[in-house]
Formats: sequence, structure tokens, C-alpha cells
Amino acid sequence: MRPVPPSPSGQPLLIGARIRSARQGQGLTLAQVADATGLTKGFLSRLERDDTSPSVATLVQLCQVLSIEVGSLFAEPPIQRIQLSQAPRINLGGTKLDERLISPRSESRVQMIRSSMQPGATGGEGFYTISCEVEVLHVISGSVTVQFVCREIVLEAGDSLTFPGREPHNWVADAETGAEVAWVVVPASWSGAG
Repeated sequence: MRPVPPSPSGQPLLIGARIRSARQGQGLTLAQVADATGLTKGFLSRLERDDTSPSVATLVQLCQVLSIEVGSLFAEPPIQRIQLSQAPRINLGGTKLDERLISPRSESRVQMIRSSMQPGATGGEGFYTISCEVEVLHVISGSVTVQFVCREIVLEAGDSLTFPGREPHNWVADAETGAEVAWVVVPASWSGAG
């Protein structure tokens, strides 16, 4: 029995958004790229909308102008899914809560933690800081009070709070409802393999 050769996919390769992103990321206009490549603005616009396909030579020339590798337009992006039920449990020192790391341990740019706070749960005794630039707290359900040295802020479901991670703070969940919250820490305060 002879192996069956793979047949090409009938799906078009959608690279326009990646080309547009590379162009905009460098602060270039369509006119500037058109001048540098000798292509028309109309062609580049259609290419970025995936309304047309470039020749290999045109694609190589365009990638040289945008300082990107041709292969990067076709590479599968590193996407990682973490199911809440499979997310590793962590303990950052709080009491009466279940905390789960819902971003990859290997991710150093950002860290996301989901906390299920029982009624009266706290961040521990006294104020603490996180070794990061920014913390964002989003309340999914319930209510939580964030305590700073000079004030307290009550957050209800749907509220978010952004503050410097190195700012001394603490929190306490509502004594009757508790809270379900998500923390975003930028950059990640710690990471590890696996």
C-alpha cells in the first residue's frame, strides 16, 4: 500500500493581521511601507485585510522592511489554556480562601490568581507588599475591602482596583458573602517550572 500524499488545505492562510500588527508596532503608515517596498497602498491594505495573497518574493521583501521573519507569520502562537479545576493551588499567606494560579507558572510578564474567599477571609495579619509594578484586583462576586495605610476601599461585584504592588495593603472579604476575585500581577512576582 502506498502512502497517500498530504493534500493542501483549502483554507486560506490568514497573515494580514500579523502584518498589520508588525507595521503598527513600528509606527509605520501604509504609505511609508509602500514607499519602502515599491508596493501600492491599496495592495498593502488588501493584504492586511486578507483580501489578496502576496507572492513569495513580495512577502520576503515586506518582511525585510518590517524586520520580521517570514516564518513568524505562519507560526502557531504560544497559547496555553488552564482550566480552573486543574489550576495549581497556591498559598500567598491569606486565611480562609482557596487560591489558584490561573496563568502559566513559566509566564514572567504577568501573573493571574483566582481567589475564592470564604466569609471573613483576610490577606493575613498586617499590611504586605508584592514585588511587582502593578496589581489589579477584580471582584467577580461578593464584596471585599482593600485596606491601605491611610484608607479603605470597598469593592463590590464587577468593581476593579489598580494600585502599585509595592504599596502596603491588605484585604478582608465580606463577613457574610465572602468573595470570588481575580488578581493580576505585573510582572509576575514569582514563577517556576511546571
